[in-house]
Amino acid sequence: MNLEDGLATAVAIAREAGQLLLDGFSQQKTVERKSSAIDWVTQYDKAAEEMIFSRLRAEYPSHGFIGEEGTDDEGTAGYTWYVDPLDGTNNFAHGFPIFCVSIALYEGEKPLLGVLFDPTRGELFTAVSQQGAFLTTADGRKTQLHVSTETELVSSLLATGFPYDRQTSDDNNVRQVAAFLRTAQGIRRPGSAALDMAYVAAGRLDGYWEFKLYCWDMGAARLIVEEAGGKVTFTDGSPVEMVRKMSLVVSNGRIHDQMLTILKSC
Repeated sequence: MNLEDGLATAVAIAREAGQLLLDGFSQQKTVERKSSAIDWVTQYDKAAEEMIFSRLRAEYPSHGFIGEEGTDDEGTAGYTWYVDPLDGTNNFAHGFPIFCVSIALYEGEKPLLGVLFDPTRGELFTAVSQQGAFLTTADGRKTQLHVSTETELVSSLLATGFPYDRQTSDDNNVRQVAAFLRTAQGIRRPGSAALDMAYVAAGRLDGYWEFKLYCWDMGAARLIVEEAGGKVTFTDGSPVEMVRKMSLVVSNGRIHDQMLTILKSC
């Protein structure tokens, strides 16, 4: 597998999908409910996923493909593409401009490349295993990403999100948010898990945690964080595995144990 070619392919596809989303951002959306009344999908999620996998299958017909909107094909080559065509659907549906396209390639459990494209800002986050993580801005400037150097939770800016079953489950992150409000400098809730993680990689955030994520939410962003020098684990501190559903702590590495301690106290 030529990762340079794979990255170029994923970048081109992510940009194309991002333009599709941007074109639809100001248009009327058709919203359907999935797992709960607040778990939405639009026609643009579906159109973007269909386009992305059509392009990927044309290039890599023997690979596996897993996507948020129902695509699930194991393939035969040992490689799997994890795709979230629109991470931040609720934001998108409401006209709130924080969302992205996420595309990742794995070989078994090993992340090989990750691409996130934020079409509203024109920001492209990319990483290839053992080659670093990078941000390309709308004007074409490319810079290497590095996590922040903050060492104290009390001075850290964090982000989080809430599960779609939060209205019916007590395991809804409310206790954890209350605990971090008392111990961190600040908490943000932008609404796109992939971008939250990318912002940790870029040093814009010091840490992030969230429960009940899916593999397509974090597939690309995980590698981007790790290649920027950060750390990604399950909320019990164990190494990440590409299971379908998971709960994560993401940080600059320096405040990771402090975040885990707070979560374990809840």
